[in-house]
Amino acid sequence: MILAGIRDRRIDAAPSTAQSLAFGASGFPTQLMAQTFSAFVVYFYAAHLAVPAGWVAIAMIAHGILNALLNPVVGALSDRIRTPWGRRIPWIGLGIVPLVVAFMLIWMPPALPAAGLIAWFLVVVAVYDIAFVVVVLNISALFPEIFRTTAERARGNVPRQIFAILGMVLGTAGAPLLYGFIGWPGMALVLGGVCLVMLSWSFAGGMLERRVPADARAAVAMPWRDQLRYTFANRAFLPYVLGSLMVQTSVAVILAAIPFYVRYSLGAAEGEGSILLAAIFVTAIPAIVLWSWVVRRTTPRVAVLWSVGVFGVAVLGYLAPADVMGAALVGVGVGVGVGGLLQLLEVMLGQIIDEDAARTGLRREGVYFGVNGFVVRGSVVLQAVVAAWVLTASGFDASLGGAQPGSVDGGIRLMLAVVPLAFAALAWLCFWLYPIRTRDV
Repeated sequence: MILAGIRDRRIDAAPSTAQSLAFGASGFPTQLMAQTFSAFVVYFYAAHLAVPAGWVAIAMIAHGILNALLNPVVGALSDRIRTPWGRRIPWIGLGIVPLVVAFMLIWMPPALPAAGLIAWFLVVVAVYDIAFVVVVLNISALFPEIFRTTAERARGNVPRQIFAILGMVLGTAGAPLLYGFIGWPGMALVLGGVCLVMLSWSFAGGMLERRVPADARAAVAMPWRDQLRYTFANRAFLPYVLGSLMVQTSVAVILAAIPFYVRYSLGAAEGEGSILLAAIFVTAIPAIVLWSWVVRRTTPRVAVLWSVGVFGVAVLGYLAPADVMGAALVGVGVGVGVGGLLQLLEVMLGQIIDEDAARTGLRREGVYFGVNGFVVRGSVVLQAVVAAWVLTASGFDASLGGAQPGSVDGGIRLMLAVVPLAFAALAWLCFWLYPIRTRDV
């Protein structure tokens, strides 16, 4: 009976407000899990469980490689598989529980020696990676199918990105409070329970597919080699994905630089870095609504160019402040640009998918989101290279504590302001070359 209900649940027109809200709720648990994992898993295994840091580093490299490779593979499979319940819905429905359980088990290892703990990490995180990509990629692939025009996508992406920001905040600020009061297993159970409830609501109320898919006439799946050939031959996709990589790298460098900036440039306590992060993400919430309004009255290309421009000019302000409050004011301007990037990049990718469908007769959301996910994972590598290069070149020495040479302050300010501006400029150039100049294909 339940399966029949899922099979018969289709969308024929624009989604309702309730459906848009339920779909958007998926952003909260997925970002909550992602941010908690990225912010605390190394600390938990290396500092709390005393696993050698080198082992943890190797395990994290394996995690990054697996996650990157899974994206295009899962995307291609999702596009090819046909079931009575749709292309995306079965993946999401079957993946939610394994995802939440694997996330909780990461923080609940049995009493094992260090070698056993790293083995536990590798196995459980592999399950988490597979389930995360399966669920999140298919949710992302549903976005351009549920919302079919730029105006619909601009409105529909607002609740999703607001939920995502709230998930980021809880993942980075709420997790330490929870494990401080009820321990790591308690934190895992609470956050896992919240994620399961939110994903269940989103799946039941917002995960929908079209009754008559746009690719109904294409009964034969496109071979994998042709999938990649058509994807990278798309004149709009290449500047988009390179611009997206530059944007993601710019934001990643800022997030990595802020703790150094607070301590060694502003001379403030480490905890005050949360003020700078809050200034960015709290401002981004109303900015998402603003950019939704902008893109509905211009085009995705024009709106993205403006948002990258605002972001790039704003980050340059980090060169000047001498205290936390001054830096927080700069963060308000940065948050306006970040809100635009969060809101507009998936709207633009949806436009690319529409253009590809008109050319090939196939709706290939899975491959496009998968290849995009694979490429933008490179931002993690670029961020690490930039941070290592700047800190080394400036003479940073962790053993000196706060007594760093004067060159360190200048190097950190360059890493937080000039380097992100350079990546933003490259992103702006890529998006300027983006060939689709209309609002809808």
